[in-house]
Amino acid sequence: MTSETEMRQLYDRDFVQWTENQATALRRAQSTYGSSAGANLPLDWENLAEEIESLGTSDRRALHSHIRRIVRHLLKLAASPAPAPRRGWALTTCEARADIAAVLRDSLSLRHEIDGIIAEEAGLAAELAAADLEQHGELTSPVQDQLHRTTFTADQVLDYWFPDSPELEL
Repeated sequence: MTSETEMRQLYDRDFVQWTENQATALRRAQSTYGSSAGANLPLDWENLAEEIESLGTSDRRALHSHIRRIVRHLLKLAASPAPAPRRGWALTTCEARADIAAVLRDSLSLRHEIDGIIAEEAGLAAELAAADLEQHGELTSPVQDQLHRTTFTADQVLDYWFPDSPELEL
């Protein structure tokens, strides 16, 4: 059994894990108190548990979005020879990395999901990067093939790393 103090500490340390624990506890409490005759707890147990879970899910969705944005821009930096947009792509990547750091600061348990999220988002990120490059007349068949073959590690996505290509000065 987890103490109140441990729950408060978990809330401060890992919000996603806290939401998952609280939803589980609500579902357990429903089986104990929710169906008891004469219980004075007029709660919508399942929807309440789902709403608490959704609070943690929003952090997971944000993480997906930020990772997709980073991979999209890293792919463009790797594939495009164009000098002008590089600085903007790099700055957007740095901003998304800061956003991820904020999410992970509040929800440490999401850190172990990074590799899977990168794998999930890579295809869409490649399609978006290809569309961006094509819009500016840059896409050729070999570049598109490179976009779909290129993968990045969690360290490359999260840390201050950029593909080897024309130097970036931020």
